[in-house]
Parts: sequence; C-alpha cells; structure tokens
Amino acid sequence: MIAYVTVGANDITRAERFYSAFLPDLGYGLEEYQGDLSYILPARSGEPSVQPDFYVKSPFDGQAASAGNGVMVAFQARSQKQVRDLHSAALAAGGLDDGQPGFRAMYGPHFYVAYVRDPDGNKIALFSSDTNEPGRDE
Repeated sequence: MIAYVTVGANDITRAERFYSAFLPDLGYGLEEYQGDLSYILPARSGEPSVQPDFYVKSPFDGQAASAGNGVMVAFQARSQKQVRDLHSAALAAGGLDDGQPGFRAMYGPHFYVAYVRDPDGNKIALFSSDTNEPGRDE
C-alpha cells in the first residue's frame, strides 16, 4: 500500500491555494507542519490512518521544485460531475489545463478523467470509474 505521495512546490502559499481548491472535496483535511502542507484523509477513532497522505513541500535540498517527466498523481472522484467540478476548481485556483474532462479511447469505457498541472508543473489526474454512470460508448 502506498503510504504517502509528495510533490515539490516553490511557493507554498500558491500551492495551498491550488490544492485546497479541490482536495477537501475528496475528503482530505489540511495540516501544516513546519511550513509545508500535509493533506490527510480522516481516520475514525481507534482505527489506523487512511492512506495515502498527500504532501506538498519545499525541496529538502534547497533547489527549485520541478515536475518529473512521466510522473502523475491521480485522485479518484465520486462521479463524472465531481471530476468536472474539481477540474474547474483547480483551474480557478491557478492550475493549468492538461486535458479537459472526458473519456479517453485508450482507457476503459467508464474511465472519465481530467488532467491539470499545478502551479509548479506537477501533473494531477482527477478521475471517476463509476459503472453506474454512462460510459464512453453508451
């Protein structure tokens, strides 16, 4: 199981504006730790933590944050509508469109996805695979 994912940011305030525009709608709560951002899924009392956590940090080596070529983090939404809403919220919060919401021919018939880039260029996918909603060929 993946415990956490970390992306680098050059401007934590700008990154917080971007990620806080859509991660709370997916159930993530924000905790700040030593100036960095930790988006955590809530756990019930007495139960282990829900993973993965999502961290946004300034690089430890003091160099500028940069996006990895081929690296992407995907967040699962509850519905196709939520994918559209989260995509819009991410764009309004300073993200860049990297693929409008919709179906892709190379994926399954119910894989509905949108892609955005955060202000530092990290690629984020927002998707839904709900088989109770209309599929690509329906």
